[in-house]
Amino acid sequence: MNRTLKLSPEHLGLPARHPAALKDWYVRALDARVVLEIPGSPPAFFVQLPGGLILEIYQSASVREETGDNSLAGWRHLALRVDSIAEARAVLTERGVNFDQPVKPAGGGGQVLFFKDAEGNLLHLVERPADSIFCAR
Repeated sequence: MNRTLKLSPEHLGLPARHPAALKDWYVRALDARVVLEIPGSPPAFFVQLPGGLILEIYQSASVREETGDNSLAGWRHLALRVDSIAEARAVLTERGVNFDQPVKPAGGGGQVLFFKDAEGNLLHLVERPADSIFCAR
């Protein structure tokens, strides 16, 4: 019998040095919405980004300076699709987000623009052409 799994992302865990401050950054910079706060010392937060992805922000046990190094093994960045990198960059710049790299070609077509959150975690905006394999879902 060949059985298949039905999987869909629920949330992505994001350990933080300062969970409340990082939650505030995602709310302010990326229009995230707090959907659950778990009280404690320190508290943990589930925040939902526009588009539906939920991040669980909780206290980290240790810190690595290499957090934003995109070449380390393991998951390294969160890609956020936008209709226009130029428009998204303008909005995020107004909200205090710094961009220190130029727009680059994206694997699979389109372009990407990397940036970091308040704790140095790597994210990027991705703009895809309508005929991209990533748009045909």
